[in-house]
Amino acid sequence: SPFSFPDGDGSVILRPGNKYEYKFGFELPQGPLGTTFKGKYGCVDYWVKAFLERPSFPTQEIKKRFEVMDPVDVNTPELLSPVAAKKEKKVSCMFIPDGRVSVSAQIDRKGFCDGDDICINADFENTCSRIVVPKAAIIAKHTYLANGQTKVFTQKLSCVRGNHIISGMSESWRGKTIRVKKLKPSILGCHILRVEYFLQIYVSVPGSKKIILELPLVIGSRSGIGSRSSSMASQASSEMSWVNLNLPDAPEAPPCYLDIVPEDHRLESPTTPLLDDTDSFDSPIFMYAPEFKFMPPPTYTEVDPCITNNNVQ
Repeated sequence: SPFSFPDGDGSVILRPGNKYEYKFGFELPQGPLGTTFKGKYGCVDYWVKAFLERPSFPTQEIKKRFEVMDPVDVNTPELLSPVAAKKEKKVSCMFIPDGRVSVSAQIDRKGFCDGDDICINADFENTCSRIVVPKAAIIAKHTYLANGQTKVFTQKLSCVRGNHIISGMSESWRGKTIRVKKLKPSILGCHILRVEYFLQIYVSVPGSKKIILELPLVIGSRSGIGSRSSSMASQASSEMSWVNLNLPDAPEAPPCYLDIVPEDHRLESPTTPLLDDTDSFDSPIFMYAPEFKFMPPPTYTEVDPCITNNNVQ
């Protein structure tokens, strides 16, 4: 390609009959930049535009989208500190006190990255007459700010649950894990958009509102990913993002029949009440499991029935 010098404004004059190639790069502005994001009520996008001006012809324009990831360092002392909270709720039935439900929880740090496991230490106590279920979930909160108005969107991303806790009993979690999967980094320094995450630990109480603890989380970026030094580096990071895709693990072997249907569960009409697994506030207090009508496996024998029938004849 012929060599040409750009003008003072960065434009290049293209002579007829020649082919020109023009490579360029530029530094992104210093200071906080919102990470590329697309949500329910809005998005943050970055584009690079190229113009071609021709005498007596309309100006040609082309644009290319590129991604920007504002790095979030999760190794600061604040994000490496433990986070804890506790809450207690009194339960009543027809204005009659019916005991209480309490929960306390702690995580060893506040900052995490994609693929990390959050280890939860929690204690649950149930002194009411109902069966309760402890659960934990990662919650995303998107806050949009524009023209003096605010819109908030929340979403449950992943969830784990514990065992049913009957009246007068308690349960403890020691190192129960929930994984951070495919989450965009937190956006905390943008004046039009905030992306926040919380670890919500809650107890579902039938016939009453849930008791909820929220521990703040900050999702950061891995070191060496999402450079914002130049547009070409950002584009290369975007184009090569498929290399980092995690393939799903191989499926586990099916469990043994006796592990699925233990003998004490093969009842025609079990009477043990089970908690409804919905999160609605108006869920029933008790529900009964459907009847179990599993057929037992055939009895194993080394005698060939065909040979036995021939001998009888």
